[in-house]
Parts: sequence; C-alpha cells; structure tokens
Amino acid sequence: MYKRVILKLSGEALAGNTDKSYDLSTINAVIEQIKTIISEGSQVCLVIGGGNYWRGRSADPDMDRVKADQIGMLATVMNAIYFSDCCARQGVTAKVMTPITIGAVTEMFNKDKAIEELEKGNVLIFAAGIGHPFFSTDTVTALRACELEADALLFAKAVDGVYDKDPAKHPDAKKFDVIPCKDIVEKNLKVVDIAAANLCYENKIPVVIFGLSEENSIIRAAHGEKIGTVVTV
Repeated sequence: MYKRVILKLSGEALAGNTDKSYDLSTINAVIEQIKTIISEGSQVCLVIGGGNYWRGRSADPDMDRVKADQIGMLATVMNAIYFSDCCARQGVTAKVMTPITIGAVTEMFNKDKAIEELEKGNVLIFAAGIGHPFFSTDTVTALRACELEADALLFAKAVDGVYDKDPAKHPDAKKFDVIPCKDIVEKNLKVVDIAAANLCYENKIPVVIFGLSEENSIIRAAHGEKIGTVVTV
C-alpha cells in the first residue's frame, strides 16, 4: 500500500453522469474511499480540475490564453472549496492550499505545513494550479508529488486506463496494463500532460491511471492492485 498519494480528479468527475456541476453521490463515494485508505495508514492529497465550470479557450476560442487559464485556476478553487465542505460533512478535515493569496479563503502552499497536516490525517486539496497560465492541473499534480515526495500519483479518469488510441472512437484500441513513462512522452499518448509525465519520469514517481467509476477503484489503486494502467519509471 502506498504511504502518501496524490489523487487527481477531473472537474467533470464531480458531476458524475449528471448535467450539473456536482453530483453529491459521486463525491461522497470518493470521500468514503479516501476515508478508508486514510484509516489504513495512507496520506492523501487531491488535485481537482475545473472542467465542470470552464475548459480554457474551448469555452471562448477568441479570448486571451492567459485570461482563459486564470479563469480555469479559479474554477479549481471553487471545486476545492466545495469538495472540502463535502469532506467536512463526512467527518474528514480537508485543507485547501493554493500558490496564490486568496484572502482567508485558502491557505498558501507550504511544504512543511502540508506535511504537518498530512501527518495529522487531514486531506490536502491543491487548487489554482501553480499560479501561472500555460500549466495544466496534471502538471501541478506531478509538481506537488515531487515536492512532497509522494509514493504514487493516482489519476482517476472516465477511461479505465491508457490505450494506444481513443477507445471511444476506435473499437480495436489496445489497452496497456503497464507502460513506461517515456513511451507516453515519445508516443504523445495525451493521457497526462507531457510536462507532468516528464516530472514523474525524472523523479521516479509511479503513476496509476484508472477508471473512477470502477468499484472501489481508488482503494484498489492505493493498495497497489492491478487496476487500469501502471505507468512505470
């Protein structure tokens, strides 16, 4: 079982199969799994995307990229605050940390403070990316993993692993049970951001990419079970 993990959820994952911004049953199911792995001794951090609110310039192709990315960063903050409140209602203390000052709404990221909170059994949610445009939430997930010396990154996605091509468009798409990180970079498989893949490769942090909708998928991934695709380093 991994001691310290960073779980990446897409913003769309919070919506479940609904057309709303949030699906409470989906979120509560995630929190229950987080509670389980914390009770078993793991430390858990989260990064949540903002796609349920905003998807950069795909929402408005003519707008300035910097401004579009800034809106996206704020979308992740809204998701983090909502998720932290859901955690509180389930008896889990979750702290939202950002790389930028947002008044009294969030805490500034600090490695020592982050480790202190994790050792108390609290959940950390990292929002607002790295505080700058042109970097995805995948990148900040990998960056925080490096800073906090995480044992693994867990990417919970709508697709149940890494394929050689889009399985939604190609019925003959082949799923990889295991794939070297360098192959993701060299083959440009687009399952994680290239900058994030490079960070994981350089710092020898394994990545597990799996389907969120599978039963107990987060628990199984944290246990190191064979689920989804393991990206080796």
